Amino acid sequence: MKHRKIGNVMSDDVVRVGHGASCEEVGALLERHRIGGLPVVDEDDKVVGVITGTDLAGADGVEGAVSAGQRMSRPAVTVRPQDTIVDAARSMARHRVERLPVVDEEDRLIGIVTRRDLLRVFLRPDDEIRAEVIDEVLVRSLWLRPQSVAVTVTDGVVRLEGELDRHSEVPIAVRMAGQVDGVVAVVDRLTYRVDDSRTTAPSGGAPGGGAP
Repeated sequence: MKHRKIGNVMSDDVVRVGHGASCEEVGALLERHRIGGLPVVDEDDKVVGVITGTDLAGADGVEGAVSAGQRMSRPAVTVRPQDTIVDAARSMARHRVERLPVVDEEDRLIGIVTRRDLLRVFLRPDDEIRAEVIDEVLVRSLWLRPQSVAVTVTDGVVRLEGELDRHSEVPIAVRMAGQVDGVVAVVDRLTYRVDDSRTTAPSGGAPGGGAP
């Protein structure tokens, strides 16, 4: 199981400016597109920084601070399309930014992802999460029948209840369910028929170590 990639959620219609653009041009673009910031690129379309409304604040009257290249924040915090949305979310939190330019292998701008884009993934409907857990975790990965494990999802919390063949399958099912985008937590109510671990389980199966 892998988290959804940035390339699946980014926007490839990116408003950008060259580093020589004036602060007035940048301000007009921000207002026209109702955005808080945009990437600054060089002649090869490589991202050299990001400029926001905050960067523009106070630019009036500052001698020499008349271009995007002079007011932008650098170096730009960027991501690649193959990065996961979890990686992007952590990067946004660490650097306290609301948007990340997406670049290719040569650092050329190919898209942008915002905090709102990531929230659309994390705030997935419960029925959509449940369908992915059943299809991707139970059926495709563990080769189980869909009805062999009862899956319920409430506000992103997944509850797994049923009996698996082997003890070793329990932590795998729990871990993979937790990796599905939008899952907040997993409640383990799984049991097993055969203990294939090194420890001896009570006869008749034992709980898989779930939360109360």
